Amino acid sequence: MGASGTGPALLVLAAGQGTRFGGLKQMEPVGPTGETLLDYAVFDAHRAGFSRVVFVVGPAFADVFAQRIASRYAGLLGVTCVSQRLDDLPAGLAPPAQRSRPWGTLHAVWAARAALDRPFVVINGDDFYGREAYQRMAGFFAEGNPAGTDAQACCMVAYALARTLSDSGGVNRGICSIEDGWMQGVVEHTGIRALHDGSGCTGVGPDGRSVALPADAVASMNIWGFRPAILAAMGGFLEDFLARHPGSLDAECYLPAFVNQAITAGVARCRVLPTTGGWFGMTYPQDKPACVAAIRALVDIGEYPRPA
Repeated sequence: MGASGTGPALLVLAAGQGTRFGGLKQMEPVGPTGETLLDYAVFDAHRAGFSRVVFVVGPAFADVFAQRIASRYAGLLGVTCVSQRLDDLPAGLAPPAQRSRPWGTLHAVWAARAALDRPFVVINGDDFYGREAYQRMAGFFAEGNPAGTDAQACCMVAYALARTLSDSGGVNRGICSIEDGWMQGVVEHTGIRALHDGSGCTGVGPDGRSVALPADAVASMNIWGFRPAILAAMGGFLEDFLARHPGSLDAECYLPAFVNQAITAGVARCRVLPTTGGWFGMTYPQDKPACVAAIRALVDIGEYPRPA
């Protein structure tokens, strides 16, 4: 643990195995002097007032991650590394003997529960969200409870679907329905691609059927803001999920699915925070050059420090 304060925590999900990318995207250099997307995320969060970062990593590379990545930030803000262990489950439950795949993003958040004593923002460790996203999140937490009810008030930064695609293949996105700035639901779609004529997108809905999606559909990029009190509901959702998938070797418990159910059940209300900032990431190896170019452009205009 390094420097700390009273600002929100940044919870970085960095336990993914990078199946489509072919390696650990979290450690892939993209900046002018080898900076990673994580470096830019922590930099943006720190200047927005965040005071702690919690990394959720896979047990197999926890040590190398702590040495090569997390150690960079120890003098900047509080740093904690948590392993997403397959056997870290609600009481009385155990993973199937042959299971090796992580349990998904909801489980990753729940695995960090002991380190989350303040409002926290969840991000993917291999995505770039931009300075404005963290500023909007910090502003949301400063408001208190905008839900105005007993429901847990959470939030999500929204991006237009067309700005979140890859030229290298299909992507998975949670497509959100919004009313008066509040999320009404989020439904996972897979294999989303832009149509060749630029008129929109196409993907596969939860029923397995192809569906047309507008370019300006609101996409969840897994950047969520929560308060610690929501963790109990997450544990209950995870327990129910495991009961529905006994013995599964590949089922994953996703954070958007939890948010969707929490909204439906009245447990939570989710404010959608628009941003004019840009998102980019590395789903496929071919996406890296575009990320490198985007970072270089931001450095050139002074958004990030130019290496000495």
